[in-house]
Amino acid sequence: MTQDPKKPGTVLVVGATGSVGRHVVAEAVRQGYETRALVRDAARAGRLAAAAQKVVGELTRAETLTDAVAGVDAVIFTQGSSYGDATAAEAVDYGAVKNVLEAVNGRRVRIALMTSIGVTRRGGTHDWKRRSERLVRASGNAYTIVRPGWFDYNDNDQLAVTLLQGDTRHAGSPADGVIARHQIARVLVDSLASDASDHLTFELVAEHGPAQDNLEPVFGALDRDPVGSFDGVRDQANMPVAAEPERVRQDLSALAASR
Repeated sequence: MTQDPKKPGTVLVVGATGSVGRHVVAEAVRQGYETRALVRDAARAGRLAAAAQKVVGELTRAETLTDAVAGVDAVIFTQGSSYGDATAAEAVDYGAVKNVLEAVNGRRVRIALMTSIGVTRRGGTHDWKRRSERLVRASGNAYTIVRPGWFDYNDNDQLAVTLLQGDTRHAGSPADGVIARHQIARVLVDSLASDASDHLTFELVAEHGPAQDNLEPVFGALDRDPVGSFDGVRDQANMPVAAEPERVRQDLSALAASR
């Protein structure tokens, strides 16, 4: 098979053993990527696709990630902390992104980051997910930020991938939108080789209808994030960077300086 010159060769999946991460690993393998799964314990990662390479590291400790990021062309982040635990959210939702970018050490990689629909609603763990998005935008890498709705609440005929922008759905229930885990995985993996998905931030839900064969026109219908912005296009301006914790502002400044 001839390698698409736009397509990354080796992909690292962070959060690989999670409920979405396992689907991402399988989808990346299916699409022909050399797939590397970050795990804490290789002996307990037997449910992952057999073709994936398991690499041991601790996503909350940058010094353990050297082997995981060595030679990778792309990183997909699917890790998530327990809702409502702000300490874990800082360490996992935000910390994993910070630590992987630190381990990559300024080398250009394609990034796909999963956060959550409603991420711009202030409070709780969402603020740390939003800060992780800001790290990705500040890094200077090509990226796609995916904010999925509620997992696996789809009807059987609810398969049409639908992308929204502005994060306006804040019910905190499946009324915000639903999406299957395998669909999230497909969107994350498809984005890696897509020019149209670069510098996009969007909410991901499914509507009634069949799944699209090609997501490129779906990506292409969206607006890109403004150049130099820390936030997604049309996001609420309700979290000023100047009011962020000092450690977060330092992280953003360091990433911007390394571009």
